Amino acid sequence: MKDVTFKIDGSDVSVAEGTTLLEAAKSIGIQIPTLCHHQDVESAGVCRFCMVEVKKGNRTRLVASCVYPAEQGIEVQTDTEKINSVRKMILELLLPVAASGPIKALAKKYGIEKSRFEVAKEEQTHCTLCGICVRYCDQVTQEHVAGFVGRGVKRKVALMAEKGDQCVFCQKCYDLCHGGRFIEIAEGFPEIL
Repeated sequence: MKDVTFKIDGSDVSVAEGTTLLEAAKSIGIQIPTLCHHQDVESAGVCRFCMVEVKKGNRTRLVASCVYPAEQGIEVQTDTEKINSVRKMILELLLPVAASGPIKALAKKYGIEKSRFEVAKEEQTHCTLCGICVRYCDQVTQEHVAGFVGRGVKRKVALMAEKGDQCVFCQKCYDLCHGGRFIEIAEGFPEIL
């Protein structure tokens, strides 16, 4: 496998082909904030919180750094006004449903005290739909208990009826939950696959 060389925040970086921008940044001490990424599971690029700005030739675009592979000669910016604007919007969208734990801390860090979006109390799930619990259950524990049901605003994490008890007793993914409330979902069995 050959190496690719490019710039991150003005620093030259050389990494193995196939390395993601998130991994490359981390290798030189640059921390890019993430919500749906965890080292034990495959990256999915779901939350888009790890957005970075990539300049290739005369074209600049935003990409999810956890799934975008490093390319020869590109220039990457990890902390620009445009990126922070996207991150603030993501946090504003998540605050009404998951205003606890890491989401609340990140909102404070980005100067967001209140979201302009509202969600009815009965619709607050505390789930950011990042999918870490689902991917962890499939890829690490290989229990295949959790999954998604529904589409769009109706999408939820659900448990397989015949395996639901395993989730409550396993609890290995609970600490990964950015909403900080997965245990309530598991104990309440709100949806069954």
